[in-house]
Amino acid sequence: MESIRTPKVDNVKMVERFRTRHPAVGTLYLTTTHLIFVDSAGKRETWILHTHMSSLEKQPLSAGGSPLLIRCKDFRCLTFVIPRDRECQDIYASLQELSKPADIEKLYAFVYASADGMEKSYGWDLYDTRSEYLRMGVPNQLWTLSSLNNKFELCDTYPKHLFVPASASTPIILGSSKFRSRGRLPVLSYFHSKTQAAICRCSQPLSGFRARCVEDEQMLHCILKSNPSKNSDFMYVVDTRPKINAMANKAAGKGYENDNHYTDIKFQFLGIENIHVMRASLQKLLDVCEMKNPTMSAFLQGLEASGWLKHIKAVVDTSVFIAEAVKGGHSVLVHCSDGWDRTAQTCSLSSLILDPYYRTIQGFQALIEKEWLSFGHKFTDRCGFLDTPDNKEVSPVFTQFVEATWQVMQQYPCAFQFNERFLLTIHDHVYSCQFGTFIGNCEKDRLDLRLNERTYSLWGHINKNMSEFLNPLYKKEYEVSHPMLSPNTSSQCFKFWKGMYQRYDVGLHPREQIADVLSAAKDHSDSLEDHVSLLEKRVTQICRILGKSEDVIQKKLNGGVSMESLDNLKETEDNIMEEKSEKIPINGNCDIKPEQSSKDTGDLIDIRSDNESGFDESSSQMSKSGHGDLNTVRTGIETGSLSLDSSVCSVGRDQLSLDLLVLEMSSVAIDWKSFRNIHNCSCASPFNSFTKKFHCWKCGEVFCMRCIAKNIPLPGHATRRPVPVCRPCYKEIRHSPSMEFPPQTNSLDS
Repeated sequence: MESIRTPKVDNVKMVERFRTRHPAVGTLYLTTTHLIFVDSAGKRETWILHTHMSSLEKQPLSAGGSPLLIRCKDFRCLTFVIPRDRECQDIYASLQELSKPADIEKLYAFVYASADGMEKSYGWDLYDTRSEYLRMGVPNQLWTLSSLNNKFELCDTYPKHLFVPASASTPIILGSSKFRSRGRLPVLSYFHSKTQAAICRCSQPLSGFRARCVEDEQMLHCILKSNPSKNSDFMYVVDTRPKINAMANKAAGKGYENDNHYTDIKFQFLGIENIHVMRASLQKLLDVCEMKNPTMSAFLQGLEASGWLKHIKAVVDTSVFIAEAVKGGHSVLVHCSDGWDRTAQTCSLSSLILDPYYRTIQGFQALIEKEWLSFGHKFTDRCGFLDTPDNKEVSPVFTQFVEATWQVMQQYPCAFQFNERFLLTIHDHVYSCQFGTFIGNCEKDRLDLRLNERTYSLWGHINKNMSEFLNPLYKKEYEVSHPMLSPNTSSQCFKFWKGMYQRYDVGLHPREQIADVLSAAKDHSDSLEDHVSLLEKRVTQICRILGKSEDVIQKKLNGGVSMESLDNLKETEDNIMEEKSEKIPINGNCDIKPEQSSKDTGDLIDIRSDNESGFDESSSQMSKSGHGDLNTVRTGIETGSLSLDSSVCSVGRDQLSLDLLVLEMSSVAIDWKSFRNIHNCSCASPFNSFTKKFHCWKCGEVFCMRCIAKNIPLPGHATRRPVPVCRPCYKEIRHSPSMEFPPQTNSLDS
């Protein structure tokens, strides 16, 4: 609180790009974690995390007040016009201090508390290195787990568990580590079980102009021999840098492999620029995005001049080359300078192209854990979490990987289980520091900070809200039909990702995302099918109470018999009804005499809990007679002198009563409200094109994620599966005396 000089300012104008003519007027609140703007009507709230702020600029005083320009790491750009210059100066000074703390333990993750009751431990154990390699088929006769780095003595920026060729002895491993920059020796990144080829990663050798290391040469030979494929007469060594950069490093005693010393290798330079070029390129791209009313030529020329898409193409080109080599049976060793930037980009993207598992939500999380977190991408430095005098370490390396994944998704929309929002959420939380997942520069840093005990995991949050990130176009059969993707890397296939860089620019995006509309339609269909299944069950029970034969019941369910025709059959079945009426249990009396035949027993009321059908199962269609049938059923029951105000029969969990029928009919929304023209949730949270809108499955209204955080089974669903409902509907169902509930849950089942 010492950093907050002015906690509240009234009459502040919030000016957004493309909305300069009608700025919102309201109150600005400054807390220890957020800058919050609430408009004067209280209908809209804008929350900005301090850690999301990239730069602050106090602009010259104007007639309307003192403008404060805030640029964020999620590419939001806002200007707040504060009435008094003194207040603007206080806000500016406070944000300068709060947005970049000097101590890593002052980051938001160490004070954040989950509002949904999620345990801090949840999500941290979802990934296990040995389990992931075991899924690939490692260890085996070719590759083994080394214990030399268990205490991070071999390389402190590598994970504890390293997989190396089984033929590599300890002296070879130690010698190779000493000859590689920062001790990052060649180790296994991905094993292709079908071709037996491998992707390995390391840093540049300390070769200089003349130096060599026999152990390092033997290490590469062991990698080559660990591939028993017939095509394994050579292996590729891919240097992701431009050749001129690699040659310049020779003067510093580093460089690249000399193919005169390393036999049976083919060396490739693939020209991905360094972190400084990428940082400058992104800034040029953002300058283009901030242009007001640019002409077509100005925008395209600016986009071309930034070189951003050219760099994305270079990353995808390199990854496709690696994937094609592995598919052809050749192992590949990948490195850049230190092996934690361009190496992470290309190893992870090539693995995603090769392996359909990494194109699922769980698999993509494992891919990030393995290639980025375990192998030491410097998130703290590259993302600029802390206040450091030198910002030259900041670079959008991970942003490029996320975009490269999105570019591949555009060509294969049915091959990925996750959607665009999943990528944006991961990218946002890399920079938000709300979760401890990405804090630290390597695995050792995270263990020293005890992040799994002191902070929440992003993967736990994502798994709790899985339905928000599912791709409705995903086809699981792509795992068989397209086990390896072959993205087209022609220049015209790369798109400008306005969903990332202009997400908050209102007016540039469609009002509703197609994927969200499809997901809502599928959820609505699932809800109605589940409701129909229960109604069919109830119709069957009531018809049995009325003594109708199985043939008549089936005709009714198939739409062949109306309730009027059932009434016409009453006279012809009076004798059967008189016999059965003695057997119909009233008010819960279900005694059956032992001498009754199994046939008679089968004609009794059969009320059983039906929990076996699922959302993916098809159900038969209900009669088109609609709610009129329910009135007829009630009338028929009442005229038959069978009161359903109390339980008719209790077998298992179900109790059929009139109150229960009414509850089941009213607990499922038949019509869901359209997403169109809904700009705010009832809690005043604004909706934009990339904010997930949720339907309450009971009332059909639209809410934000905060207002629909409760899941509960609906009485009108046959499966009793927990589904999302709004808070008022949740309370109404929980207090219903006619419904039994399983243990309460807050998670969304996928």
